[in-house]
Amino acid sequence: MKKRLFKICLFSILFVFSFVLFGCKDENLDLLNKCYDELTAPHIVNKDFTLPASWGEEGKKVTIEWTSSAIDIFEFKLVSNVTESYYDVKVTLPKELRTVDLKATLFIGDLGKEKLFEINVEAGNQNLQEKYDCISIPEAIEIANNAGDTGTSDVYFVYGVIVSVSNPTYGEMTITDGTNQLYVYGTTDNDGNFYNTLANKPVAGDEVVLKGNLKTHKGTPEMGRSIIVEFIHNVPEINPDEYPVDTVANARKAQSGTKLKLTGVVAFITYANGFIPNGFYLVDNTGSIYIYGSDTAQQVSVGNTVSVACEKTYYVNPDESYYAEMYGYPGACQMQSPILVDKNNNNDAFDKTWITETTVKNILESNFENDNITSNIFKVNAQIKKVPGSGFVNYYINDLDGKTGSYTYTACNGADFEWLDKYDGKICTVYLSAINCKSTSAGYIYRFIPILVEENNFEMKAEDYCQFIFEYYVKSQFKNKYESDPSLQLQEIFKNELLGFENTSLEYSVDNSNVLYIENNVLHIKNSGVATVTCLIKYNDYSYSGTIEITVEKSDIPEFISVSEAIQASDESIVCVKGVVAASLVNQTGFYLIDETGVIAVTGSETLLEEVELGNEVIIEGIKIHRKKDPSGAYAGQIVISEATVAYNFYGAHEYSKASFISGKTIKDIYSLDYTKDFSTNVYIVTGKIDFVETPYYTNVNIIGEDGTSLGLYCSSGKQYNFLKEFAGQTVTLEIAPVNWNGKNYYRGCVLSVSDGEKTIINGLNFGK
Repeated sequence: MKKRLFKICLFSILFVFSFVLFGCKDENLDLLNKCYDELTAPHIVNKDFTLPASWGEEGKKVTIEWTSSAIDIFEFKLVSNVTESYYDVKVTLPKELRTVDLKATLFIGDLGKEKLFEINVEAGNQNLQEKYDCISIPEAIEIANNAGDTGTSDVYFVYGVIVSVSNPTYGEMTITDGTNQLYVYGTTDNDGNFYNTLANKPVAGDEVVLKGNLKTHKGTPEMGRSIIVEFIHNVPEINPDEYPVDTVANARKAQSGTKLKLTGVVAFITYANGFIPNGFYLVDNTGSIYIYGSDTAQQVSVGNTVSVACEKTYYVNPDESYYAEMYGYPGACQMQSPILVDKNNNNDAFDKTWITETTVKNILESNFENDNITSNIFKVNAQIKKVPGSGFVNYYINDLDGKTGSYTYTACNGADFEWLDKYDGKICTVYLSAINCKSTSAGYIYRFIPILVEENNFEMKAEDYCQFIFEYYVKSQFKNKYESDPSLQLQEIFKNELLGFENTSLEYSVDNSNVLYIENNVLHIKNSGVATVTCLIKYNDYSYSGTIEITVEKSDIPEFISVSEAIQASDESIVCVKGVVAASLVNQTGFYLIDETGVIAVTGSETLLEEVELGNEVIIEGIKIHRKKDPSGAYAGQIVISEATVAYNFYGAHEYSKASFISGKTIKDIYSLDYTKDFSTNVYIVTGKIDFVETPYYTNVNIIGEDGTSLGLYCSSGKQYNFLKEFAGQTVTLEIAPVNWNGKNYYRGCVLSVSDGEKTIINGLNFGK
């Protein structure tokens, strides 16, 4: 009986609750429809006006939001106080009668509805100079000169056309009458809001009336911080036939020079030096693309939905064009010369449904021939790492191994990415784009723009960890092809501190022992052929088995000469030289090759460095040249084997010979070398004190001799000699090669190794060691 009574009561409560719930929803719908029917807006406008932000009684109110695509005419400002809230609508009258849209979006509870109005906006007095009784720019210059540095106590209305906005934060600009120009220190609206906070702002090419004081600064006439009284935004006429409407996805595939009109959400704004907006990412439901253009970037905000007429291009930094062509990089996929056609002032989220989830590693390994990924957004799990430098900060976006990654692209020394500070060291979900690909003699590297970061306490599942180890660590131990015995020591135990995994075991096997075999966990080759290495990775109760196919092509060892013979060879002759990969060059892509007879610098492409490791015994083929040698003998230049390739690799971890090294010299002796004679194939064993200078703006390294002589090291930054940092202030033993890569009237030094008597470090800069 009690159970039956309880069920009856429960049913009654649910019935009443559902009645109230649906009753409330019906009541809200009635209010929404009533508001929709009664809501009005002016039919004709010729001045500023107000619109309601809500409708109804307290507790039963419909919220109203107002927008318009006529961004050059209406500017909406929500005003709220204790008694009321409304929209203050500022009107910029057009040159002729315009019919524009006005949209009201109504909300109550979880219900919403839109109502559209057509508004006729009357033409205004477009002679702004007469409307505000403005003085001319020549008159303003004369008044400023007479007022001097003290300035005028009176304010003046000045009319002009904006030439440029030099500081878009504070609205510094230059205006002109076509002949004369006047600098304006800064601009605000009537309420004192700075230029960069204004939803609608005048830009280059717009007519503007400014109100402010006049003065001179260091003898130059200028207008002080001024109020933007009114402006006419001169939007260029867009021919629809010249700029057909298209999607971002199609724009990405378009040929350079194609003109299109694109519509999407502004997802991210980039900045030039001085925090000047210089471009933005546009996203629709098909893709993303970077749009380069400072004037347009200054007019938009993240979250705005915009329409832009623009032109397709593939951009390559002129300083990098030679290497970009060498690597087959076509340039950054982007649009240029944008014209803002339409904009709302919403804060809309960009569409993510089309975005591919991948890894930082996959992005960095993207092939130019298959897909130009630049300015495309991807979703990755990655570690964000802040690395302060000398006067700048780099922010790295690394994969889950904590090292495979690249840095953000900044022109503001990293200050434009300070918002990443709170994610430093954390693994986050990052919506990431490679904005461009830097191409230099050292190779190419994508540079990143983190569009959006979400902190979600990422943890890798244990069942996925074993495969991760295979992809990121096991595979990288092997080369796809061997021609001689690598005697490769294979890793047996692994741990990843970033992900929190330890005690991972690795077991290897080979399917064809006639080609490859493993002995004491060392990989050897036996005969030519193809074999598959299988690695079984175990972590607790989880395991993963991965395979690597390896080709062995045992070939005849090519004929070769010694290093000393290569040094003596005729310039421009092709040489084949055997030696040990001894130490890295600095600020050059290559290394020193050493045998018992001598030392020579070797340069080549990034591929050269990928094929060898420090300590490998190799045969190198390349062109022996005297780089920057002066024909008249004014300076000797640098002896080098250029355009080098690996003709044969004996592998191994060999110690290089020091038989040709010169002892008994001082730092002063190296400093005083006659630059008209060639010493670039010498290595000196000397003692000196490490002078490692690190400031907020630069890092520099010198070697100080006993008599105080200071020898500078050849580098683009002292950071390239970070391996010397731990010896700063100490007197140590150094192996130094004189270098003259750029045809100077002096030698610099390149450090091959440093030793404090207990520890020796070899320069492994180009090898990441």
